[in-house]
Amino acid sequence: MPMSYDTPQQGSIQANGLEFAFLQMGEGPLVLCLHGFPDRAEAFTPLLRALAKAGYRAVAPYLRGYAPSGLPVASDCLLSTLALDVIALIDHFGAERATVVGHDWGAVAAYAAANLRSDRVERIVTAAVPHPRRFLLRPTWAQLARSSYMAAFQWPGAERRLMAHDFAALQRRISRWSPGWQFDDSDWWVSIKSAFAEPRRLNAALGYYRGLRRLFVDADLWRLATAPITVPACVIYGARDGCIGAEMFGKQAHMFNAGVELHRLEAGHFMHLEQPEVFARIVTNFLGVVPKVSDVAEESR
Repeated sequence: MPMSYDTPQQGSIQANGLEFAFLQMGEGPLVLCLHGFPDRAEAFTPLLRALAKAGYRAVAPYLRGYAPSGLPVASDCLLSTLALDVIALIDHFGAERATVVGHDWGAVAAYAAANLRSDRVERIVTAAVPHPRRFLLRPTWAQLARSSYMAAFQWPGAERRLMAHDFAALQRRISRWSPGWQFDDSDWWVSIKSAFAEPRRLNAALGYYRGLRRLFVDADLWRLATAPITVPACVIYGARDGCIGAEMFGKQAHMFNAGVELHRLEAGHFMHLEQPEVFARIVTNFLGVVPKVSDVAEESR
């Protein structure tokens, strides 16, 4: 089923020592929308549209290493760097604080940014990833089996295997993560293959996974990943997610000191693409509608 996207405004900036391309729509309080692997900023277009209609300035950057953003060395994809990227983007767009919405690796970056600078992150919405402490310290046996791909990504040659036969291995993995989702002839899938056609881009994307090893030897990174979240949070998960199972999203409320909303969506790992309208409604309901200036003036009389 081909997908079509409305065209938001495009731009690029320098932040945290790297060029970031981005898409944006709307005016108002800033909301950053961070994609994961394998994904693209334009996948958030329905959410950008919904947020703009609700009175927000919605910005979806292409994460470091993802074309057309700048290409870092793989060692520059540590969790701390991703968190600093978020804060640098908030700085660039002139906001004191921002809401951060993240899917997959974007969710990991949102958790880390909230722990790094809770004074700059107002709220977070994370999709497809529970609190990292829940994932790292209390995985089920089923989840350990699902996560075996992370070990496979550590080895040299993983890029070549994913790219072989027109990305057949990556296609199979996405199908396992989102069972029943028909993406094979979509614009999204064409864009993913095009973006990773340059091996250095795929190398940078896998660098996120390879950086996970540092969590277990760096106390500061471990705290950044596992500390309780101190800002209001909304966590969305897919009932049919074959990447991170639904059972992983229970027993984590105590890791959110400012409260958490938990939403189960009848979808797989890529719920923002499988059910974009439902996903956008959950996000905008959590954030609320920003009052218009005229409404505020009327109430103050």
